[in-house]
Amino acid sequence: MTGISRITGFLRDVLLSYLFGASALADAFFVAFKIPNFFRRLFAEGAFSQAFVPILARYRTGPRRELVAFAGRMFGNLGLAVLVVTALGWLGAEALVTVFAPGFRDEPERFALTADLLRIVMPYLACISLVSLASSVLNAHDRFAIPAVTPVLLNLCMITAASIAIFGYGDAPLTGVRILAWGVLIAGVLQLLLQVPSLRAIRVLPAPRLSGRDPGVRAVGRLLPPAVFAASVAQINSLIDTMLASTLQVGSISWLYYADRLLELPVGLVAVTLGTILLPNLSRLAASGDAIRFRSTLDWGIKMALVLSVPAAVALYQLALPIVATVFRYGAQTGLDSQMAALALQVFAAGLVGWVLIKVLAPGYFAHQDTRTPFRYGVAAVALNIVGNLLLYKSMGHVGLALATAASGWLNAGLLLYGLKRIGRYQPGVDVRNLAWRVLVATAAMALCLSLMPSPDALWLEGSALERLSRLSLLVGVGAASYALTLLLLGVRPAQLQFRLQ
Repeated sequence: MTGISRITGFLRDVLLSYLFGASALADAFFVAFKIPNFFRRLFAEGAFSQAFVPILARYRTGPRRELVAFAGRMFGNLGLAVLVVTALGWLGAEALVTVFAPGFRDEPERFALTADLLRIVMPYLACISLVSLASSVLNAHDRFAIPAVTPVLLNLCMITAASIAIFGYGDAPLTGVRILAWGVLIAGVLQLLLQVPSLRAIRVLPAPRLSGRDPGVRAVGRLLPPAVFAASVAQINSLIDTMLASTLQVGSISWLYYADRLLELPVGLVAVTLGTILLPNLSRLAASGDAIRFRSTLDWGIKMALVLSVPAAVALYQLALPIVATVFRYGAQTGLDSQMAALALQVFAAGLVGWVLIKVLAPGYFAHQDTRTPFRYGVAAVALNIVGNLLLYKSMGHVGLALATAASGWLNAGLLLYGLKRIGRYQPGVDVRNLAWRVLVATAAMALCLSLMPSPDALWLEGSALERLSRLSLLVGVGAASYALTLLLLGVRPAQLQFRLQ
């Protein structure tokens, strides 16, 4: 389901690139779209689920009526909170644009357009935040499919809106970008409605109620403040990148966006999926005090992270321009846009393994209702990103921003692993270390095979879409085959990576 979501997301971004390229209109839309997504990931999808799921795991062991009542209070409290934030965001659109893209203040037309688009998409925050809560409830009941496929609705709505803009308003890009914003809002409503049948099926579709006295609500409230920061380091880093990119040349925000979207494929398929599966399982094991299976579950998560993210990182680095050009080099996107986005993608790829490991290691803390330790590590990671950005962005432009973000991800992952080892909660097993060197050897074999297949830039920047797609398919096929074959020759078998829900 996550794969379907990422594929439709690719198609969506291809259309956005065709329609707007890396223009001022694209920068305006991406900033407006980023703001509700930032708050959604900050409070609902990231921090809220990390604080909520471990408490929900406790309620699952008791009477169902208490679980339903707890869920109802959480729906009521979160619903009120996001409605207030949405209203404030709608009223203070100009202030939010100033914070997220201060460089736009020097361009009144782009600034005004971004604020108008933000007012259209801001209610999406309320819908998608409740979707995130519903998804957490479903995941805690081992119902992963609907939450994973829900983003497809956003992609389909944006694809429809972009198609209308292309075919109906191709000569009126301002109208087209507004249609796209309305597509985002409609998607939020549909995503929320999609959760209802699944919640009814598990008999957890409560009437929302406001309450601050429920012990579970209070427990979530205690865990939430540090979790907001701990679970959202990537989003905070992205915000800082956008703020500084808005002061650089036009297109910098779009170049970072396109590179980030390509990175989202392995991050979504590997990191988000692993984190979604691990958190409810680790929470149940922590609640039962089963330390042995807790460690073995984390072992499995790290092994899967290494097997999937290490080759993905190297392949994204080596094939950055081929991938960017094949996916986005159409319509309004120029050859320069593809090259600039590819440079950002190469640097982002250097941090991919770190970001995946964060999603695996952080649940080891959240499952024990410890949000303060990841909070401290997150502060250190964000501090490194800020310092790196300020040192590099003027001399290296958007590439410097990407480099600081990649370094921040590695620092965060390293601190999380160090912390788990220090408190004796986790120590990587021998099988993890044995697998790690095999993955490195297999990745080196893959890199060697790809380097023996030269691909001149002109092929990707000037060749036809069919030429680019066929050549990229060949490269991906050779790389994947060489990696998988080397792993098999080194004794790695699929059975070693199997996992059973705890």
